[in-house]
Amino acid sequence: MGSGGIPVGDATQEAGQGRFTRDHTNDVNYRVRGAISWDVRQQTEYGTLRTYIRFGAENTTPAATGGGTTFNPFWDRAFIQFAGFTVGRSQSFFDLFTYGGAYSYHNVRTSGDTGASGQNLWAYTAQFGNGFSGTLSLEDPATRKGVGTIDVTAPAFFGFNGATVNDNGMTINTGAGGGFGFRVPDIIANLRVDQTWGFAGISASLHDASGAYYLTPNSVNNGHPEDKYGWALAAGAKFNLPGSDMIGFNVCYSEGAAGFCTNQNSFQAYGNSTNVGLAWIADGVFGSGTQIELTRVWSALAAYEHIWNPKWRTAWGGGYVNVDYNSAATNLINARLPGAGPANCGVVAAGATIAAFTPAVGNSCSPDYSFWEAYTRTQWNPVPQLDIGLQVMYTHHNTAYKGAAALAANGSRPAVVNGIIDDQNVWSAMFRWQRNFYP
Repeated sequence: MGSGGIPVGDATQEAGQGRFTRDHTNDVNYRVRGAISWDVRQQTEYGTLRTYIRFGAENTTPAATGGGTTFNPFWDRAFIQFAGFTVGRSQSFFDLFTYGGAYSYHNVRTSGDTGASGQNLWAYTAQFGNGFSGTLSLEDPATRKGVGTIDVTAPAFFGFNGATVNDNGMTINTGAGGGFGFRVPDIIANLRVDQTWGFAGISASLHDASGAYYLTPNSVNNGHPEDKYGWALAAGAKFNLPGSDMIGFNVCYSEGAAGFCTNQNSFQAYGNSTNVGLAWIADGVFGSGTQIELTRVWSALAAYEHIWNPKWRTAWGGGYVNVDYNSAATNLINARLPGAGPANCGVVAAGATIAAFTPAVGNSCSPDYSFWEAYTRTQWNPVPQLDIGLQVMYTHHNTAYKGAAALAANGSRPAVVNGIIDDQNVWSAMFRWQRNFYP
């Protein structure tokens, strides 16, 4: 059973789950959540003035424990809409179609959708008539940052626990001397049309992927790489079909802006004691004296929902993500492999900073990564506004660095001299009971 219904081994909280050991992996996880919202609207000479707030509390494993009474608050919406402006925390205007939320129960990784978390933004939407609109939005890059831009000289920049540390310049730097501000917001442009048949739209974004300083730790005396900006494009649509059925799709392509096409940022999962899959997704990488090499990421997803009758509905969907590091980025990373790794990958060693593995002869020596997921969800509504459902999902991870490798120790997983880095499969199941209260 997948933790939280997402691919096991994703990001920091899930990394231990991907070890599949008795001391780190749970067979069953849960979320208990209560939320309340206020939607206040007032008619003015400038149109509708709307104020919307939603917040609540939750208990979710493996991040929390049910053994106490800890209050874990969350909030994902708090915005004002007035005279075409949307100011506050709302869903990103880059987002188009996803099956997360309305048509599935898991946090979708095959798009960069922000529906579950919200996004700090300042946007203006112009209505052109007949359902056509255009939006320009300035958005906080934190949600889209993920791993961010990586300096390959950082100690152990890739370990077994999602231990990648971004080295962005004046944008979401953390740690000593860092903060959570940014230099340039993500700039979003969106065009869409909403009609009785559904909607369609296209989005574009500009994303600051600049680095901080060369070498580790950062020093102004070291100089820095030339500023780099990433970008992303997306197109999506949803079509309302007879009988209240629905079909929709979304496609996305990015360079140096991975978080717009996927919510995944790192991955690890063991198949057995000598077999592991692993990968990480960065906006870009740089080394001592080099420019930033931007990462190319693209994704696609689609879903269909059928309404059997007023009490039963079933959705089917799936998606794919592909991550590509160019040859210069690949060589920068491979030069930082430990032991005989650089020689096995045909590059000159530049000081080991990758702690997780050492590729052996025959390894692919490629940090490229892809994964796909497919799911089905059936929901029963025995009474109005009560959802009872089951979702089953399969995820296949095409690992980075596929082939023979020595594996470092990882929690209760001991080091393995003759290990294998290989593709991994994950099955997940999610049950949900949800009561909605609408006016």
